[in-house]
Amino acid sequence: MQRQFVSSSRISSVGWEPNTLEIEFKDGAIYQYSGVTESEYRNFMNSSSLGHALSILDKQHPYHRV
Repeated sequence: MQRQFVSSSRISSVGWEPNTLEIEFKDGAIYQYSGVTESEYRNFMNSSSLGHALSILDKQHPYHRV
């Protein structure tokens, strides 16, 4: 999945394909979140705090390390 670099203290890059959000953390760990809609992805990317937005997604979507 193609990811774009983001400005965050915790997150390095973010990618999205239909229903899957992929997060690369600064430590190199990559996680995929299932069931993420395009609207949720856009809201996440437009959030003033990606870390806070991710903590909300953590509670709403299953995820696993890749």
